[in-house]
Amino acid sequence: MSNILVSEKIKSLMHDRNVSINDLSLRSGLTEEAINIILISEKIPSLAPLIKIARGLGVRPGTFLDDSDQLGPVIQRQDDVNQPVTFSSQLSDKNSHLDFYSLAGNKSGRNMEPFLIDIKPSTTNETVLSSHEGEEFLYVLNGSIKVIYGINTHILHQGDSIYYDSIVEHVVCSANNQTAKILAVVYTPL
Repeated sequence: MSNILVSEKIKSLMHDRNVSINDLSLRSGLTEEAINIILISEKIPSLAPLIKIARGLGVRPGTFLDDSDQLGPVIQRQDDVNQPVTFSSQLSDKNSHLDFYSLAGNKSGRNMEPFLIDIKPSTTNETVLSSHEGEEFLYVLNGSIKVIYGINTHILHQGDSIYYDSIVEHVVCSANNQTAKILAVVYTPL
């Protein structure tokens, strides 16, 4: 699933539900400018605005990453190749550093969103914290990450994990100049 397809799915859902950019802005709490950037960009700024758009459209966040609706269990084999959806930490694509690989994109009606995420070193010192309803669980598979959560900063290394309420402003980034890989499970109530 490419980022362009994510934008196209958002546009399609807006059209199907007769939701204007202004309506979506009011429903999601995002500015019209932020929504326009998401709709025309090849990059998605971060998971938080995507979750807010999903709530504004009355769908689960995984709707934008799904290719089909399978009712039974979904198995993701190690050799299965997924195209990542790339996020950055701000509303531009200058600092894209998070590649999300969905692990259950074919599972319909799911309440959790499991991802493998490659976290690349940032090219700027700018970090923008974001928040959304729900919870997140992160497990570091390799490398080191920095999680800024509210006013606290946590450094996690391979084998470490963190579970937090995502309503608190937060950001996840590489803790050094090396790419890290994490398993993330995001729960967002609909």
